[in-house]
Amino acid sequence: MNQHFKSRLKDNHIMKRNNISIMALTAALTVSMNSCKQQEGNITIEHKGDSLTVLTIKNPSKYLILPIQESCDEGKVKLDTGDAADTQMDIRLAIDSTDYFVPFELPAGAKEAVIEIAKVPSDASCWKNISLADTFEVKNTDYYRPIYHHTPLYGWMNDANGLVFKDGEYHLYYQYNPYGSKWGNMHWGHSVSKDLVHWDHLKPAIARDTLGHIFSGSTVVDKYNSAGYGKDAIIAFYTSASDKYGQIQCMAYSTDNGRTYTKYEKNPILTPFDGLKDFRDPKVFWYEPANKWYMIVSADKEMRFYSSDNMKDWEYQSGFGKGYGIQPNQFECPDFVQLPVDGNKDKMKWVMIVNVNPGCLFGGSATEYFVGEFDGKQFKCDNKPEVVKWLDYGKDHYATVCFSNTGDRTIAVPWMSNWQYANITPIRQHRGANALPRELSLYTKDGEIYMAANAVAETKALRKSTKDLGTFATSSEKTVENLFANNDGAFEIEMDVTPCKTGIAGIELTNSKNEKAKIYLDMKSGKLVMDRTQSGITELGKLEEYNVHEKETDDFRKRLSINYVNDFALGTWAPLSLCNGKTYHLDIFVDKCSVEIFVDGGRIAMTNLVFPTEPYNAVRFFSNEGESKFSSVKAYKLGL
Repeated sequence: MNQHFKSRLKDNHIMKRNNISIMALTAALTVSMNSCKQQEGNITIEHKGDSLTVLTIKNPSKYLILPIQESCDEGKVKLDTGDAADTQMDIRLAIDSTDYFVPFELPAGAKEAVIEIAKVPSDASCWKNISLADTFEVKNTDYYRPIYHHTPLYGWMNDANGLVFKDGEYHLYYQYNPYGSKWGNMHWGHSVSKDLVHWDHLKPAIARDTLGHIFSGSTVVDKYNSAGYGKDAIIAFYTSASDKYGQIQCMAYSTDNGRTYTKYEKNPILTPFDGLKDFRDPKVFWYEPANKWYMIVSADKEMRFYSSDNMKDWEYQSGFGKGYGIQPNQFECPDFVQLPVDGNKDKMKWVMIVNVNPGCLFGGSATEYFVGEFDGKQFKCDNKPEVVKWLDYGKDHYATVCFSNTGDRTIAVPWMSNWQYANITPIRQHRGANALPRELSLYTKDGEIYMAANAVAETKALRKSTKDLGTFATSSEKTVENLFANNDGAFEIEMDVTPCKTGIAGIELTNSKNEKAKIYLDMKSGKLVMDRTQSGITELGKLEEYNVHEKETDDFRKRLSINYVNDFALGTWAPLSLCNGKTYHLDIFVDKCSVEIFVDGGRIAMTNLVFPTEPYNAVRFFSNEGESKFSSVKAYKLGL
């Protein structure tokens, strides 16, 4: 969770029944507003000045359909049931124009519903466009909505949470705002998949309660009935966050395969012993040698370990991380996994995945990791504190966490954005997507242990047609026009590249508007580079709208990036020294507004957003300062 947004937390209470059900078609009921108190149909609107408006709804439909304008300040919307747990939701109701609509669930079977709305002017346009409906159809018209990446049907999404595999289903929970496509109103959204490719969208699983917003966390299958809710119940751990209570760790359980959760009646289960402000994102795992559950929690600039027999009472073990990795840092969203080195199960290492913000080489948020040993008490890193190892070398890879209960496979899912500009990307109605799921592994290079992150094998199911571009060599360039007929911007390019010894070899993804994403191997500097300075829309907002941390006001990100223009328009790079040999295997995934590059089975991963104004549909292969060979070049049209 980004520090810029933490400061916006309010001491709110839960709206218990405010879950969203995604169904079929939006009905319309226009409400006119000619005086302080108006009624049409089943809605009565009473304005009590600009400070409060009360909507009284007789025999309510399932939803109140709210018009949203993203440029507006947040209004306060509350379903008033008379319960102390009723809360205000922060919603940007339309003042003079409507960007899109969101559903607000009303109590089922009630004869009357009362909605209190504060901080929205009485002459706002929303009062004319608010409506009732029994169904809600998501009509996504956004050009940049991904074809095959997981993204919410509508609303805001950031960190993946609670990833777990059970009974043939992958559960992907995520930070979710159901009331707009900017950060706020944190719930756990929920999607499930049987193949990591096709996702079914379900109701939000965990909603805000009296302890605060529902921040990031994890889930486990309770195979030993440690918590007492039944063998194989799914137990969720998450951070409740508010100004009143701070950041505290809570628990909930599910006995219906993760569809619904009941919150533990004695929450919180863990609070910081030193009153720490930044204390969040619990990751729980089973540690076999101690026959106990362990929790790793981000605690400002370190991680803290706790252990438990029953998942309710936690004992502090140790901390790790102060002074390690990129500095200064803010640790977030941890994971802790054990992996074989070079596939050898007799040589196992523990890996601590740490998401840091700010800290990216190129500005903003990024994911680093530490390799070492764990004895049930302390984690000891194999490297010196100043050594930094990045899981991904792009600018749009963050909050990476792994599925639990997947056996020998370790599968991670990142959020595909950057906190510098996540709220100002040129997208409406939905905002946020996950990068492709990645399978993690450890490999050795020059006596050092690194972690590879490769697209899961299941992604091959996305290939709908193949274009074989053959094998060729060039010392200048070769262009393939019209890559696919009816190209919707979703494709994959796979190839082996043997670059000239001291020059540059690579490709440009281009369109008819001469927008281009440039990907190349620079042998002189020993770098894989992706340059998006001319990729399409690169001015995402005014300078002051970028969320640039004070520690980033020096020029490090400008010096370290390639062709820096602004904090979006730049080139990212990775060291080719992570790879072996003179030939490099590249697998490049393109999906509307993203490019993901995997080199040599994920020894290098690079994830970047792009916003071309029409799909890339031509590829220019190029080489300079010598001849380069492009072998077994294939393009795949991708789709669900």
